[in-house]
Amino acid sequence: MMDQGPPADLYTAIAQPLPMMVLCELLGVPYADRAEFREWTTAASNTRDRSLSEWGMGQLFVYGLQLVSRKREDPGDDVISRLCAVDGVADHEIASQSMALLLGGHETTVVQLGLAALLLLANPEQWALLVAQPDLVPNAVEETLRASRTGGGEIPRYAREDLDLDGVHIAAGDLLLLDVGAANHDRAVFGGPDRLDVTRHTAAHVTFGYGARYCVGAPLARLQLATVLGQLVERLPGLYLRKEVSELTMRSDLLTGGLFELPVGW
Repeated sequence: MMDQGPPADLYTAIAQPLPMMVLCELLGVPYADRAEFREWTTAASNTRDRSLSEWGMGQLFVYGLQLVSRKREDPGDDVISRLCAVDGVADHEIASQSMALLLGGHETTVVQLGLAALLLLANPEQWALLVAQPDLVPNAVEETLRASRTGGGEIPRYAREDLDLDGVHIAAGDLLLLDVGAANHDRAVFGGPDRLDVTRHTAAHVTFGYGARYCVGAPLARLQLATVLGQLVERLPGLYLRKEVSELTMRSDLLTGGLFELPVGW
């Protein structure tokens, strides 16, 4: 991005390719296939067209089976090869698990990288503070993770047993739409929750879930966020948005949401 010079689209230059490269390296997925599996993961995440989503999932599964076949013949130092080396694990199980990791492990980080940069650049005083005190990058990672979730029903869940919660009875089998964004903006936990504050201690946010359902990829996502923000602060301290936030369009057709673009200058 720096070699090409300003202006640039930070979303397509950094936020999209980096998580894909990282996941491909870990899983053993050829990065050269990124255009194809990016199309499939985007389709699989579609919330408006069920047939398109099912097509994307199907294509990913077939691709996963092909990768498993290749790894059994020519294993490498990667997750899929290691799964193939485990006795009793069927090809379809490895394909399903590895493609689930590819889908969930890269798209969510793509989205969060874009939103983290947007939040910081839309609050220039916070970006300036981060430039002046780069040791705040880990805090900025957690704060942007918290602040970027502003509401929504999230993935449907169902109660496994009867329970009473704050005077409300929930019967076993009832549909629950847990609003992570509301939890991350709880005034009883976060003072001034609608304000971005990179000095805030935000360990209580639930962006990655909680308990047994805590995101297994959280450490990897945090590492990528910290690396990107740290490099941007060091190399491009004068980074700024080239459009007003109101001019940017958020995706509403994908489960993960996210941006279409993030035009910047420096």
